[in-house]
Amino acid sequence: MAGPYLRALRILPRGSREPVQRSWLHGYTIDGGFAAHAAAEAGYAFELPEDADPVATAPLLCAGLIGWQSLKMAGEGRTIGIYGFGAAAHILVQVCKHRGQSVYAFVLPGDEAGRKFTLDLGAVWAGFSGEKPPVPLDAAIIFAPAGELVPMALDVVRKGGTVVCGGIDMSDIPSMPYRLLWGERRVVSVANLTRSDGAEFFSIGKAAGVRCFTSVYPLEHANEALDDLRAGRVSGAAVIVP
Repeated sequence: MAGPYLRALRILPRGSREPVQRSWLHGYTIDGGFAAHAAAEAGYAFELPEDADPVATAPLLCAGLIGWQSLKMAGEGRTIGIYGFGAAAHILVQVCKHRGQSVYAFVLPGDEAGRKFTLDLGAVWAGFSGEKPPVPLDAAIIFAPAGELVPMALDVVRKGGTVVCGGIDMSDIPSMPYRLLWGERRVVSVANLTRSDGAEFFSIGKAAGVRCFTSVYPLEHANEALDDLRAGRVSGAAVIVP
């Protein structure tokens, strides 16, 4: 994924970033999502230690990177809500804890195991989607592909706060009262990141001692992995191996 994915962003002279109109993503727009090897331009790749564990490293190279970019777009707030506690979120809560940010986690209604998992990782509060946290949030990040979470997140974010949609796809966002957006709240999406963003993440991930919790599936059981993800049966990240 790394080569085409990272190339899908143009850096403008003034330092701002603008996604280009055409991009290629392995496993989404072109074949290659389950490739064991890939060719990529060195300028768009990351050098990993020779002894890096492929299973433990895999979640960092997609979920971790997009999670870090989502956190950057959320701003420098101290109270961060996270909806959808999967691969990206379980890494991000560890990074937030290292940075002194408080994470308020939202999991599927009835998912008591998920609530416990988030608290064990360092969240200061864990509730179900639709519940309100004990304090207003500076920002909220949505990793679950559920559009109905957008108005829920806006409802718990303070005025001037940001809701970040960190997924590659999402169901339709339902109609909502304007008051949820009013007060200079904003909704943004994350699509791409630069190589320097990735370098930042690997540096802070190492400093934070990020640990990836994984469930491993052989390639022939890839559909089972997807079913488990949909049903919320995976704590952390699902990793497929050849």
